Amino acid sequence: MRRLWLIFAQTVTVCVAVLFVVKTLKPEWLTTLPNNSGVISEVATVLEAPAGSELRRPGSHADAAKKAIPAVVHIFTSQEMKGPRHPFINDPIFRHFFGDRFGELSQRRSGLGSGVVVSPEGYILTNFHVIDGADEIEVAHNDGRKYKARVVGSDPESDLAVLRIPADHKLPVIAFGSSDTLRVGDVVLAIGNPFGVGQTVTSGIVSALGRSHLGINTFENFIQTDAAINPGNSGGALVDANGHLVGINTAIYSQSGGSMGIGFAIPVSLAKNVMEQIVRNGGVTRGWVGIEIQEITPELAESFKLGGTQGALIAGVMRGSPADKAGIKPGDVLTQVANRPVKDAQVMLELIAALQPGKTAHFDLKRDGRVMGVEVAVGKRPTPPKE
Repeated sequence: MRRLWLIFAQTVTVCVAVLFVVKTLKPEWLTTLPNNSGVISEVATVLEAPAGSELRRPGSHADAAKKAIPAVVHIFTSQEMKGPRHPFINDPIFRHFFGDRFGELSQRRSGLGSGVVVSPEGYILTNFHVIDGADEIEVAHNDGRKYKARVVGSDPESDLAVLRIPADHKLPVIAFGSSDTLRVGDVVLAIGNPFGVGQTVTSGIVSALGRSHLGINTFENFIQTDAAINPGNSGGALVDANGHLVGINTAIYSQSGGSMGIGFAIPVSLAKNVMEQIVRNGGVTRGWVGIEIQEITPELAESFKLGGTQGALIAGVMRGSPADKAGIKPGDVLTQVANRPVKDAQVMLELIAALQPGKTAHFDLKRDGRVMGVEVAVGKRPTPPKE
């Protein structure tokens, strides 16, 4: 009996070993064996879409991106640096390794940004800070085409500039949307060339509208978005869910240099107005009356017995300016410009800038507790000095 048991155990061991070897080296041998056990084997059924059929992609913004991407370009700038020459420019060792062009290259600075083709004639909208000081500007399309660009005009106070490239080919042009109908929560896409990695699309929503008092530009009315905007995105497009331009990406709030979910774009309504003036006149004309303004704080309101912080405090009046000739004095509080209420100093600046030079505008102000009105002959805002 013991002998039979040993033979049985050895047989089972050999069979298990053979099965293991076959399963490891030739598993297909096992699948070809007929299934006579009566057990029904289940096979997963995979449904494939018919060839040529379009798949639905809920939440996809591919169509909007496809419309806008061809009109967003990369901008490469080059600027000759002023100041002392590189300390190693005459070092023979450096010249041996870097060649005679070392001195030339070390005296130039390059930059990058983005732009948006807004006209078949080759006009491109971008930020002023992207092309500021550049003596060479190259524009590259996403398809590889490159052009030398010239500056048509710029407006440092709104941080906008207009470039032009040859319209020798049919240029892709972006469609303008309406920034005035944007709502907080609307989906937007930011398109540009961040860090020079190439054309990039990021998505987000409109986080806030009418952002001002940021200290970025003289005239501020930003769209805030959480769509990722990084260095190199400046001048690129902010588009809505239809692929229409609603803003020009301009700045970010960041403690690291990269996106932290707080980006700002110039509304297309402002950008379009500035662009049309630059194309038509070579620059932007704004109203000016020659006053210095100050925000009304609760402390100032109490000191001047104003009863609130609405309006703008006149801190100074330039001698011989339109405001001086109209009788406006330091200490006056401006409450209305051309029958439009002055909420604060920033709003007052924008209202005066919107006035047409050469025309007369009615200003309402408070002086010593009395409300009075004056007529002011609007002048032309001087061009800000270069820093």
